[in-house]
Amino acid sequence: MVVGNDLGQPPDAALSYAETDAARMAEVLQEVGGVRPENLIALRGQDAATVRRTMIAVNDRIRAAGGQTVLIVYYSGHADAAALHLGQSGLELAELEQLVRGSAARFRLLIVDACRSGALTRVKGGAPVPPFEIRIDERIAGEGAVFLTSSSASEDSQESDEIKGSFFSHALISALLGAADENGDGKVTLDEAYRYAYEATLRASSRTLFGLQHPTFQYELRGQGDLVLATLNLNAPSRAQVELPPGRAWLLFQNSQEGAVVAEVGAHDRSRRLSLRAGRYFLRGRGPEVLLEGSVDAPAGGVVAIDEGLLQRTAYARLVRKGGGAASAVSSVEASGRLRSALLNDAGVCAGAAVGVSIALRALTLTPRLGYCRGGSSAPGIAATLDEGDLELALAHVWDLRVVSLEVSVTAGGSLFAQRFRTSGVAPRRTTAALQLTPAVGATRELGEQSYLFVQLSGATFLFRSTDSATGRTSFGPSFALRTALGVGLRL
Repeated sequence: MVVGNDLGQPPDAALSYAETDAARMAEVLQEVGGVRPENLIALRGQDAATVRRTMIAVNDRIRAAGGQTVLIVYYSGHADAAALHLGQSGLELAELEQLVRGSAARFRLLIVDACRSGALTRVKGGAPVPPFEIRIDERIAGEGAVFLTSSSASEDSQESDEIKGSFFSHALISALLGAADENGDGKVTLDEAYRYAYEATLRASSRTLFGLQHPTFQYELRGQGDLVLATLNLNAPSRAQVELPPGRAWLLFQNSQEGAVVAEVGAHDRSRRLSLRAGRYFLRGRGPEVLLEGSVDAPAGGVVAIDEGLLQRTAYARLVRKGGGAASAVSSVEASGRLRSALLNDAGVCAGAAVGVSIALRALTLTPRLGYCRGGSSAPGIAATLDEGDLELALAHVWDLRVVSLEVSVTAGGSLFAQRFRTSGVAPRRTTAALQLTPAVGATRELGEQSYLFVQLSGATFLFRSTDSATGRTSFGPSFALRTALGVGLRL
């Protein structure tokens, strides 16, 4: 029996995915859980009276059937410490617990994903009321019962727009599809499913504003082995096996990236194979610094091993500029070699290097940078050495093409020139400060998941005070030069 309701009692905010979670759970229980369609009841958006009557009817049917029956009850929606919120009506937790406990089924499993609602990561419900806690403090009829809840008694349960469902239900569904099959025996037991859902929910909720969410597992069993919840039949005529590469977190969507989220496998999950309905899927893999995306066809009865080389690779800096992904900025450390042509009043070429931190935002890329170069010139009877130090801030706009990224930028900052002379006469050293304004064009090529190569050509304008060595006259004006840079970047 699967129950989902997006609506609760005032001041509960409407949920986005409770009924969707219930529909997905119903599909999975039929596809891999061995539940026949005639033995599955799905209630979406129904009130407490309907849920109560249906639960009583299910128990009557179980009692009449006899035999080795398993009862699974799943709920997703609003709740508080006393009752489930089914629209404007409420179903007392004590009554729900008694309906499950009183069933004649040999084994009873109650799964409750009750939470509140917010923004990108919703905390289901309005007022900050602690979620309920189910206590099993009396003897249970029959062979055994297990109660799973999506969070502890002092925590909120959460749902996510990225996975289009709640963290807990999404993790539990992924577990049943094979992500929890650590020993690779093709069977997902209750213990495996809970352990996977617990760790995945904890991992996902640790990155949210509302904090950690700890699913709970309470049970009492007598003479009962671990219940098999899902059987991953390799020879099923309508299903396929998709094997995912290790070291990345993978999210699978039905048909395209706009389709329903099917399952997820974590970067460090031991099981990398999922049992899916045959068809077309869109994959999204997240590495430390790159996103992998692409589509795959999974034929019935086949095993598809995903080849990362066939997927599109997108650096997260590109995702930020495209407005995709959760990150609002990506930072990189850059180092480059630079060569500047001679200034108007100086015949020497200045060679040096620069280091900086590039911060890629959606519209602009900001790069504060330190630079240094040394040049020199010589004439009959005199030789000069010039040391230049630069403090710069570059603002760039980037266009991401398939192979390279092109950019235009402008750099503003200050420079300090220190000039020393070697001569038989008197030539004191000179130190001059200058303002710098430098337009530039450049190109960037990805080298790996975290590294890239860039080249830049710029026209530097320096505004400073200069003294004519022959006349001794001082003037204030601009001087121009060309500068090239070749460097590498490493994303943090």
